[in-house]
Amino acid sequence: MTRWRIPRFVFKSRIVNIVCTILFCVTAAAAAFRASVLEDSKDPYKCKALMHEGHWLDVPDGSFSNPTFENWQPPGCMLHHYNNKDISTCFESRRIVLAGDSTIRQVFWAIAKKLDPDSITETLTEGRQHADLSINKKNVNLHFIWDPFLNTTRLHHELLLYQNRAATTEDNHDFEKQVASIILAGGGLWHARHFEDDPVTQYVDTIRNISRYSRPSYHSDALDRRLMLPAAAASAEDLLLIAPVQMPLYEALSPERGNTMTPARIEPMNMRLEEMIVSQSADVLSSFNSMSWHQKLTYEASGIHVLETVASQKADILLNLRCNAKSTALGRHPFNRTCCSQYNPPNLVQRFLLFCGMIVLPVLHLLVGKGSKRLPLLPSSKVVATLLVMGLSLSYCFYTDRTHLFNKIHKQFSHTEFNALSWSTLGLGVLSVRRSGGPRKPKALATSEQPDQQFLSRDQTDEWKGWMQFIILIYHYTGASKVLWIYEIVRLLVASYLFMTGFGHTLYFYNKDNYSFHRFTSVLIRLNFLSCLLPYMMRTDYLFYYFAPLVTFWFVVIYFTMRIGRSRNMSTSFLFLKIAISVVTVTALIRIPGILEHVFSVLTYACKIEWNVIEWRFRVALDMYIVYVGMVAAVLYVKIDDALCGGFDHGALLHKRRHFDHLRIITIAVSMAMVPGFWIFIRGFSDKYSYNSWHPYLSPFVILVYVVLRNATRRLRNYRSCVFAWLGRCSLETFTLQFHIWLAGDTKGLLSVGVFKDAADTSRLVDFVVLTILFFWISWHVAAATGTLTSWLIDPKAGREVVEIEDGRGKAEVGLPRTKSHERLQDQHAGTISVARGITRRFWTLPLNLVKDDLRARLGLLLGIMLLCNWVYT
Repeated sequence: MTRWRIPRFVFKSRIVNIVCTILFCVTAAAAAFRASVLEDSKDPYKCKALMHEGHWLDVPDGSFSNPTFENWQPPGCMLHHYNNKDISTCFESRRIVLAGDSTIRQVFWAIAKKLDPDSITETLTEGRQHADLSINKKNVNLHFIWDPFLNTTRLHHELLLYQNRAATTEDNHDFEKQVASIILAGGGLWHARHFEDDPVTQYVDTIRNISRYSRPSYHSDALDRRLMLPAAAASAEDLLLIAPVQMPLYEALSPERGNTMTPARIEPMNMRLEEMIVSQSADVLSSFNSMSWHQKLTYEASGIHVLETVASQKADILLNLRCNAKSTALGRHPFNRTCCSQYNPPNLVQRFLLFCGMIVLPVLHLLVGKGSKRLPLLPSSKVVATLLVMGLSLSYCFYTDRTHLFNKIHKQFSHTEFNALSWSTLGLGVLSVRRSGGPRKPKALATSEQPDQQFLSRDQTDEWKGWMQFIILIYHYTGASKVLWIYEIVRLLVASYLFMTGFGHTLYFYNKDNYSFHRFTSVLIRLNFLSCLLPYMMRTDYLFYYFAPLVTFWFVVIYFTMRIGRSRNMSTSFLFLKIAISVVTVTALIRIPGILEHVFSVLTYACKIEWNVIEWRFRVALDMYIVYVGMVAAVLYVKIDDALCGGFDHGALLHKRRHFDHLRIITIAVSMAMVPGFWIFIRGFSDKYSYNSWHPYLSPFVILVYVVLRNATRRLRNYRSCVFAWLGRCSLETFTLQFHIWLAGDTKGLLSVGVFKDAADTSRLVDFVVLTILFFWISWHVAAATGTLTSWLIDPKAGREVVEIEDGRGKAEVGLPRTKSHERLQDQHAGTISVARGITRRFWTLPLNLVKDDLRARLGLLLGIMLLCNWVYT
């Protein structure tokens, strides 16, 4: 790690490692203590939390333009917003029954609109307000029973069917379709309004009569057992749930309702329901009332009914309780339904990776460190240490995002939070601005003046990657994707990465003329090491970590574009012709329907690889031409540099540059004038889709303007931000690892330690600080480990160098039979045994030597192992 300094502070890597190691251990211990000892030990899958608690993340507090009440946060888990496809998959011709008053009817309509958002409208005539309703959409039967007193014959019939279904152990699909998968019963308001004598007792007796149908033969702890094992089978159990009495907004009630619907009548009803929760005699969704508790804006004008968005969240609570377990059991990412859902147990491949990462590699590290002479077949201690870093990092990803050890919470965009993080990052970057280093001059040419940095030098591109990565991380963490102008900026940042890909690789191939297999595989392994391992550990796929596949695809395109006819690359016209042909070829590959589909189907059939061709086509097409702009920029830079640097005479160089000064000044002036024009232009788009259609053609101009202005003067070119440059050197790892150890639910939510349960703001701040430090620390180590392991895979001898030196055998192959000169020093019997062992040893050392000495054999072995894992992966 390159050290950077701020006045009076010096950060050393060893101190950072010690502090972060302690912080990591404390954080892991705190998460484990919360999950195993505190309240989560009684509710590990967050079922009870979903039923009873929660708070709004998007209440009007000054940071939001409008109170939407669309983001309900249960304690420690993520509520999934169900659509018609999700509901159809969950219920599969089953029935959903809701019975009660108009507040329950609101939940009915909310589910109906999820099933068919285009045609379902809540248009009830006066004569049908107090009537039963039925809807059959997407193979789901949805029923509402108008029963404000919860005592009709139809409700009784549904409860009997449910009771018989719960008592039987036989699978009868015809009978199963008759039984409701969910029964939600709720009322109480009509009891308060129409019963003069003791409405509370009347209501409580009704609820007790309903709850006795639920589990007649179960013990008192049955609710805990059922909720703690929601994914024991692919199909979750049927549910009988009670909705609490809707707490009215008393000040908004009409005089007629206000005389009877009083706190003295309604609050005791809910208090008695809370007693039933404690005694486990009823499953009550008390979170329904939490949604409107002290939130006047959640109510409609009647003072009884809530907003449609609030009713939709109630419907989602109901659906999450019933369907999350089944959805998770299907094993499809993203795994963002973490309420009342148990993660699938690790499969064979995941268990093997966890076993290696947490047991084998730590033991191996100790053995190599203590006695490497006795283990000649092992790599050096440095390589084993980097393998250990990689293994522990993958294991940490698994335990953070594939277990309930850490909480997962929703994102909520706030302009205040986004601006605070952005300005803080900018300030940190400015404080760390230092002069870039440069190659040392020979003493004969040494001067007091520091060497000038090249156009788009390594320091500058690292800085560029770093500050862009900071913005992308803030964008993901704050959930800013719904803000159009931020989305447009981030799209330009991704295009900037690809511009640097085209520029950097083209410059290397043009100057070095190195198209060796060694170079080709080194880049591919370095880019894909982490993104190829994570899918096996996390049950995702390679394209899910889209940036590494995207850069890999364009590197391969650049490689073959530059390699074909490389002997004529010095001809500018020929090189530009090759680039133009490449543009046409890749455009046809991506745009013409059927080509990618055929390629992906072959991969599915032969390699068990299932990739989303629609998503991949979108990703590639969105930045179709910016890589080629980077390639052209690299070629032009070389040609201009050659024209300006005809010799090594410094005076001649200055003389030639005077002829280009007027062009440089004009280019800078035009670039500065284009900045406000670009900003005005991109702010004119109405949505993401309209911007995306322009992005491939707009992004090259914006990026070239930045490149020109960043290199406008010598001072700008020779200074860089050390903090941004540091992050730029591990930007690939931070982009990939953020999916699981900083964000959660496969980027859909945020990771949380969950220690400060009663202080949401404090908990969020502590989680951000602690987990961000650990995230950057782990990314830094993984980046270093990836580089070391890439070098080792390309040349294993480098990884065995320490072992061979310590073994004292020089250039002799470790593990080969001893020579006859050594055997003569022993007796005849011992010599015979040594020869026999030597012959036997040759049979298994030959394949090892082949893998060790032949790069193609090593790659074939790695690809074979990956193919085997694909076929056995479940």
